[in-house]
Amino acid sequence: MSIRNLDYLFKPRSTALVGAGKEKGSLGAVLARNLLGGGFAGPIMPIDSRWQAIEGVLAYPSVEALPAVPDLAVIAASPPTIPDLISAFAARGTRAAVVVTPGFEGAGEAPVEDLRAAMLAAAGDHNLRIVGPNSIGVMVPPIGLNAGFAHVSPLPGHLAFVAQSGAVASTVLDWATARGIGFSHIVSLGDMQDVDFGDMLDYLAGEPEVRSILLYVEGVTHARKFMSAARAAARLKPVVVIKAGRYPAAAEAVTSHTGAMAGADAVYDAAFRRAGMLRVNEIGDLFAAVETLGLGQTPKGDGLAILTNGGGIGVMAADALLAHGGRLAELTPDSLQALDKVMPGSGACGNPVDILDDAPAERYEAGLGVLMADPNVDAVLVLRCPTAVARGEEAARAVTTAAGRNKKRALLTCWLGEQAGDASRRLFASHRIPTYLTPEQAVRAFIDMVNYRRNQDMLMQTPPSVPEQFHPDTRAARLVIDRALEEGRGWLTEPEAQKVLEAYGIPVVATRTAADPAGAARAAAALAGPVTLKILSPDIVHKSDVGGVVLDLRAPGTVRDAAEAMLERVRGHQPGARVDGFTVQPMVERPDAFELIVGAAEDPQFGPVILFGQGGTAAEIIDDMALALPPLNMHLAQEMMGRTRVFGLLQGYRGRPPVAIGEVALTLIKVAQLIIDISEVVELDINPLLADEFGVLALDARLRVRADDRQPGRRLAIRPYPTELEEDVPLPDGRHFLVRPVLPEDEPAFQRLFDKLSPEDIRMRFFAPKKHLTHPFAARLTQIDYDREMALVLAEPGTPGRAEVFGAVHIAADPDGEQAEFAIMLRGDMAGLGLGPLLMRRIIDYARSKGVREIIGDVLRENRPMLRLCELFRFQRRRKEDDPGVIAVHLRL
Repeated sequence: MSIRNLDYLFKPRSTALVGAGKEKGSLGAVLARNLLGGGFAGPIMPIDSRWQAIEGVLAYPSVEALPAVPDLAVIAASPPTIPDLISAFAARGTRAAVVVTPGFEGAGEAPVEDLRAAMLAAAGDHNLRIVGPNSIGVMVPPIGLNAGFAHVSPLPGHLAFVAQSGAVASTVLDWATARGIGFSHIVSLGDMQDVDFGDMLDYLAGEPEVRSILLYVEGVTHARKFMSAARAAARLKPVVVIKAGRYPAAAEAVTSHTGAMAGADAVYDAAFRRAGMLRVNEIGDLFAAVETLGLGQTPKGDGLAILTNGGGIGVMAADALLAHGGRLAELTPDSLQALDKVMPGSGACGNPVDILDDAPAERYEAGLGVLMADPNVDAVLVLRCPTAVARGEEAARAVTTAAGRNKKRALLTCWLGEQAGDASRRLFASHRIPTYLTPEQAVRAFIDMVNYRRNQDMLMQTPPSVPEQFHPDTRAARLVIDRALEEGRGWLTEPEAQKVLEAYGIPVVATRTAADPAGAARAAAALAGPVTLKILSPDIVHKSDVGGVVLDLRAPGTVRDAAEAMLERVRGHQPGARVDGFTVQPMVERPDAFELIVGAAEDPQFGPVILFGQGGTAAEIIDDMALALPPLNMHLAQEMMGRTRVFGLLQGYRGRPPVAIGEVALTLIKVAQLIIDISEVVELDINPLLADEFGVLALDARLRVRADDRQPGRRLAIRPYPTELEEDVPLPDGRHFLVRPVLPEDEPAFQRLFDKLSPEDIRMRFFAPKKHLTHPFAARLTQIDYDREMALVLAEPGTPGRAEVFGAVHIAADPDGEQAEFAIMLRGDMAGLGLGPLLMRRIIDYARSKGVREIIGDVLRENRPMLRLCELFRFQRRRKEDDPGVIAVHLRL
């Protein structure tokens, strides 16, 4: 369930209140005062058998006694009574309830889970939606609805704030009201037994009066629904989130490097980033970020120029920028030359640009004009310290003048001084120029802008085609894993883990096994060169911790002696460990290679996550890693790598050649695909993964498995590419096409498809002339959420993006999954081959399999071929009252 019946929660025509009271300071009294005094235009009906009236409003003894059916019920009653109250309201026809009762703990003899289950069962039969329990309420200031017990009444505005914590919601309300900040919605979700963050994001994304969405998150339920809703909302409006708290340790202790490094908070960070949201750390940052994103032009990069009349304050701003991972823009020689003409002799022409404390308005205007024109500059921060020599307001007016002439760069300002800068800050606000009290706040706002832009780009950027089309041998990998599970083992041996990696096309070092020291010596002799000797045990995960690894052994006899000594060490460190023998590997001589770590672990909320970072035995101490949610493509893999410190080294330095970045990214994609295909894999560690200019090589691997009867891909927070929908389609002329789900890599093929459509075809499909298929629009067609929509393309076999696409059909379902809108596009030269009906039949079958109840669409009246196709599949027609030239079609499934 998603947005169904939420209009009754946020746009009720009438409200009932259970638990209203008269005792001063009581929960019921505060609720009654807020609800009855909020300015809500509809009837409010208190229910309380003890009183004849509450706050001068007639009270009723029971739900059954109400004179009308309330759209919304606000309930502050004892926990054992709530299931019956929900049942009574549902039977009357109420469709939404806010349960402010502070949780069901201590509810008497009835177990907490039984009460919750009874409450949800009473609501579920009638689709009654519940916020809470343990909520401070719901507030919709534009309609005067204050169904909560906060101590302050919110101001109306265009920000929506959703929080799990009632205390945080109350604090934010107090903080915002004191600063004149208003809200469209304030929602305290409480225990989220029904309505959760996914539901709220879906609902608020579709509300036109909501310009930005603010979240305070402690945890999410239904990770896939949350990710789908968050990605959809973030495409439409800024979503800013604070995440507090960490989940308790998982029941099963993690033992791999990856498991230890992939903490819960880092996983949330990866999820927020993938969804296109902006994460901040403080309450004040929530509103500052919204103001910045709402007023300022988002910078295209991370290069900041600083213009200041005080050298010290400019250096402080630069320090803050570098501390937050930002970058000082490198000014061009032309800009430096132009600044020389602007500055007096003692001015500093670098970055920060110090125009001295006596800088008049003309110097600010000229200096800012130079920086705004510099192609290396993505944004400019203008600082001013108060002085008695020049007036701050004149400098501020000069800045607004210069900003008006060049709007290609983002601009931020900071006029220091509580009193001295006040008038200038008001001037900037009136010109919609972001302004801040301190340089640190301004820099933090710039970093927020950069991060937001990057996260948004991840939603829209077209990935390059995978350099090679790998075809994993999933069956071979499963055979290895199934054998381990049949033997009751959780960890695969190193040779077994290598076989799994090989099945997915990941290069591994050649490995021989031996049962005893003599066998190890014979294996070394066969390899004819320096070798590495490792212990082989199903009980030892970190071999180096127990002395189970010896490097650079150059003779068979040395290998035998090392193996015997290794057995003694292992017995001393871990006497109960089973030892199956040894592995012998050739020493790999790749002097310019970097040691990396690539892995996967399973998060309790978001499922599998992929890890990349600097590897080696000290990987956890170095703590240089990045996480991402699968599935991955080349762009996502490289973006993930770019968030690590080691990535800079991989570009090459001081004669050391750059690493084959594409091969490393492809390895991440292969690991992600392995995790998608085989749900039994719960931990994977490739450490080290050697990487140099010649490619990658896995030197060691650990892999943990667990029996799992779920369908592959179900445990992922983002639904992966549905391979099962691929279908070979033979044509009468002998050609073969492929019907398959669309991929983000298909965008270039869509551009080519559009270019081959006739102007009339374009008008019929898009209802208006269209000369070009813009990147944002093409990205929207190709970068879809497979969990909520589907697009099937008719393509030639081959690499997505390079292979031609001849047609496509798309459906997008509403968040409830009940109704889906379709669209179809086919090249004119492919007409008459039965391909249009083929695509339509496949998408209808898919919609039916997903439980969609109705497919709808709009067709131009003169588009007779499309109308005939709809008639073929028995779509019903009706005229659109507001547009006589359009026929609305719908098909009940």
